[in-house]
Amino acid sequence: MPARAPELQASTHIWAGPGAAPGVPGAAAAITASVGSGGTTESRAFVFSVRRILAQPRTHSGAAVFATNWRWPRAPQPPPRRSSVTLPFPASSMSISLLAQFVKQTALDEGFSLCGIAPAAPLRELDYFPAWIEAGYHGEMEYLAKTNEAGELRRAALANVAPWARSVIVCAANYNSATPYSTECDDPVRGWISRYAFIEADYHELLLKRLRRIEARMVERIVDDGHAAPRTWCYVDTGPVVERVLAQHSGIGWTGKNACILNQQLGSWLFLGVILSSHALPPDLPAADRCGSCTRCLDACPTNAFLGPHKLDATRCISYLTVEQRGAVPEELREKMGRHLFGCDICQDVCPWNRRAPVSTDPAFIPRTELVNPSLEWISGMNMEEFRRIFRGSPVKRAKLTGLLRNAAIAMGNSGDRKYLNRLRELAHHPDSAVAEHARWAIAGLEATPDADATP
Repeated sequence: MPARAPELQASTHIWAGPGAAPGVPGAAAAITASVGSGGTTESRAFVFSVRRILAQPRTHSGAAVFATNWRWPRAPQPPPRRSSVTLPFPASSMSISLLAQFVKQTALDEGFSLCGIAPAAPLRELDYFPAWIEAGYHGEMEYLAKTNEAGELRRAALANVAPWARSVIVCAANYNSATPYSTECDDPVRGWISRYAFIEADYHELLLKRLRRIEARMVERIVDDGHAAPRTWCYVDTGPVVERVLAQHSGIGWTGKNACILNQQLGSWLFLGVILSSHALPPDLPAADRCGSCTRCLDACPTNAFLGPHKLDATRCISYLTVEQRGAVPEELREKMGRHLFGCDICQDVCPWNRRAPVSTDPAFIPRTELVNPSLEWISGMNMEEFRRIFRGSPVKRAKLTGLLRNAAIAMGNSGDRKYLNRLRELAHHPDSAVAEHARWAIAGLEATPDADATP
């Protein structure tokens, strides 16, 4: 009986995730192939597929190959009687990894800047949520306190609202522009609208359309691979999930001390959208925290809204006060609000990671010049017809006209400019009680300010 031909042997260890190290629990998967050098077409195809995997560049979402050892026979040998392949993980794992790559590439094709995959598992960062709600730090945002049929807070765990979900696809879009930061606007006759709200498009509708196209292509790909169509949900700031925690666990960025997602290359000017899926995909590794000892965001907050790193009292946050707060703003906070009309960017403006944040090239995020540092005179004189026309499809609609006028009254009072007294006297008779009361507060402050034109 002829001696058996030497075999081509390959032993390759692959650790899932970017830069994962050997020994990470649950992360290691080994491929061991033992294929005859003159093997069948199927065995040669397998070798070729493994070599293709090894030839792929190391990417954010791909596997990181640490050790490979090939031993080739010195001369052609007759085919062996059999070949064997041992895969200590399901044979579909390779196709699942390819599906994950397909989804991420589709997200980039749709205009997103980043895409990652988070596990649909309990996340320790959400352990704080019930206590945060119990303390009342959510203010009037009652939707955050909604519960499921079992009485569990919907946002405290993904399983509380979508127990069927196995993976979460997180997409991020850079909306940064070349416009000045709010901390660079010192003109007392102009107010501030937050960076995300003075762009051309309503990002909710824009990004939701993009997510649904990604969703459709993913479902089509899964069905084409012979699987049942998965259950999916898409959200852009409207779903019962905490997007920034999912973004951290998808590798998109880490949660800064100001509770915003930070990416090392893009900074924090990011819109987030998520797709929940019942089809399991390999998750990415969480992003590492790179804030270090820096506390600039915490120190810069005019209203001291931060109780500590990652701990925000929303009821003191200028963004909350100008957007979500209905009725009267606490009087002790009004002077600290400066000339903010809608939202606040101060804690992001001072962040060192935003110093070199690139400007978005997405044409949907072009800023509307008239809304960058808008005139207080113009905003405070708006009627309902103009408000609807100017802010159609804009996040500013959330504040309503009465909220914007209330904020304008505070801003005029904080300007120190007595020229606004006539406009404020008009607003003091506004039918909305909150607008009228804040106008009277501003009048009292300006009347106590010395007139710069008065003769001593």
